[in-house]
Amino acid sequence: MAEAGDILIDGLPATVADLAHVALVNYGAYTSFRVEGGGARGLDLHLERLEASALELFGEAVGEARLRDLMRAAVGHRSECWLRVSLFAPELSPRTPGWSGRPRVMTAAFPPPSPLGEGVRLQTRTYAREEAHLKHVATFGLIRARRAAKAAGFDDALFVDAQGRVSEGSLWNIGFVRGRQVIWPQAPMLAGVAQALVQRGLEAAGLSGATESVGLADLSGFDAAFLCNSATPACAVASIDGHAFGPPPLEALRAAWASQPCQPI
Repeated sequence: MAEAGDILIDGLPATVADLAHVALVNYGAYTSFRVEGGGARGLDLHLERLEASALELFGEAVGEARLRDLMRAAVGHRSECWLRVSLFAPELSPRTPGWSGRPRVMTAAFPPPSPLGEGVRLQTRTYAREEAHLKHVATFGLIRARRAAKAAGFDDALFVDAQGRVSEGSLWNIGFVRGRQVIWPQAPMLAGVAQALVQRGLEAAGLSGATESVGLADLSGFDAAFLCNSATPACAVASIDGHAFGPPPLEALRAAWASQPCQPI
């Protein structure tokens, strides 16, 4: 994890007051990604996510130029790191919910996390993240779902609605494979950057992509499944509940992701 000296707020070392607000008021949004050689894959999508979240949650965008400046300051001399960029406002709290303005930007740089694994076994949990289109900091529900799945002997949790329709995972998006086609679930969820990068590169990798409503009753119609996030371009899903899958075309999926170049910060 990040050390205290690695956490900056608006480009300056974080103060105790700043961190106290972040710790006590879980209203905000963030994005996180691997920095490689001063750039990041899908940086345009991460910037779009931050700007859209700032407008929706605080009423004012930060500005792409300022976000880039703060990202560069956070990365500093590092050639590679994991960068988290968060938005918050100390003026906004349960007692003062009506504040509107440009949010503050907290950055934290630390070593890149390891990939999620291989051949993961998923347990379905009936759950939907609040305001699922946002990568927000209210993570109680997803941590509880992931904890329950692990306690039951699974590797992670896959979210479904009351009708058994698949949406997303605890920290990742899921894709299903039918022949040479990748099917992404159609449901309220966070539009993942890794998901978008894989989708952008599918054609060059000899695959195609589509979006469909996917129910638990539909699992037998797929050959394979995989999950992806910014730390894990593609990871095979071995099973969902009691349904086992064959191996997905990981080499092609990872090639699709890798075909999207790093964009300079």
